[in-house]
Amino acid sequence: MIDVIVIGGGPAGLTAATYLLRFHRSCLVLDAGDSRARWIPESNNCPGFPQGVSGEELLRRMRAQAGSFGARIERACVERIEPHGEGLVVAAGDRQWRARRVILATGLSDRLPEGDWVEEAVACGALRLCAICDAFEASDQRIGVYGPAAVVGAHAQFLRAYSDTVFALPCDDGDGGQAGHDAREAGVHWCDGGGTLGFDGGKCTYTPPDGETLVLDTVYPYLGSDTTAGIAAAAGARLTEEGEIIVDADQQTRLPGLYAIGDIVSGLNQISVAVGQAAIAATHAHNALPFVARRAGAGAGA
Repeated sequence: MIDVIVIGGGPAGLTAATYLLRFHRSCLVLDAGDSRARWIPESNNCPGFPQGVSGEELLRRMRAQAGSFGARIERACVERIEPHGEGLVVAAGDRQWRARRVILATGLSDRLPEGDWVEEAVACGALRLCAICDAFEASDQRIGVYGPAAVVGAHAQFLRAYSDTVFALPCDDGDGGQAGHDAREAGVHWCDGGGTLGFDGGKCTYTPPDGETLVLDTVYPYLGSDTTAGIAAAAGARLTEEGEIIVDADQQTRLPGLYAIGDIVSGLNQISVAVGQAAIAATHAHNALPFVARRAGAGAGA
């Protein structure tokens, strides 16, 4: 019986593991290896990195930090969580683990434009995934906002605070409703919908059905995201209408012993928020577990 299983090896999950191990709790991290953070070319609002840090480097450092306290990290794609006795069972394929508590930190998976150029475009900053994270770096650039008309208006208006040349690139023929009207009033250029988004090797382009191709310094796609919150729902947790896991002030779901942290719960999807939620969940889980007096000479994580 493991004290706590952490599902997800991104910033939230690794922070939770570090806290738990420093509480001398047994902890296992199950990681599918596809943290959203790995897409970040450079984060400049992550505390402690004044020169910026890539997502891969941040994950490497956080894995090393958790590893220094004896973290066990196993590659697994969890498919099921079930109550079992006084704890929970976690299943991935034909493998199962039992734990007294489980912290779900699987995050989100962004839906990205189609094309084999997407990864290269993200790496060079031509395609950006989080305006809150890096719109500062796009200040005064030609910025495109790509996605359904009902969605892009509000995001395009937000980006007008960074540039006076912001283009809404709807992938359908909608007018954006009130948000679209407000965006146009704020100076956003609303392009004809249903065009083609491309990449020329350095910058993204948008070609309307009957118009000239726009060359843009950077484009933010808003095509939605996928989540594994259904695993928590199947176990007994409640979700919002948007599919986010509902938690209390301690990050615990309606199912006792099951916590959720990071982008999988409602709130601001930021690394700093996720690691704060990890600290809250790990501390509450530790305090809720049976007290065990420390033995002289016991190894870390025992």
